[in-house]
Amino acid sequence: QVQLVESGGGLVQPGGSLRLSCAASGLTFSSYGMYWYRQAPGKERELVASITSDGGSTNYADSMKGRFTISRDNAKNTVYLQMNSLKPEDTAVYYCKAWRWPREYWGRGTQVTVSS
Repeated sequence: QVQLVESGGGLVQPGGSLRLSCAASGLTFSSYGMYWYRQAPGKERELVASITSDGGSTNYADSMKGRFTISRDNAKNTVYLQMNSLKPEDTAVYYCKAWRWPREYWGRGTQVTVSS
């Protein structure tokens, strides 16, 4: 059974940092591209960042470039999202996704709240 478990969310002040983790099990982690998405209240889920299976290539949504960094440790079956210079508009539930055509798996998400 595939499981993706996000952690590291919480309440942080504007300008602060958080590091999210997503631990995967039940799949050959190093074969999957990994993605972080987020969904704010009343909004559609949006792609935040992605990383290839070997970690050699990353991509970011424009609003996250320069502030967020996605990385992975295939030995630990874990993908990370380092978030710096957080803004109130970054408040959302953050989800990780594993994708290798035709399979796709989602975690349950972790809440990030940016507020003073």
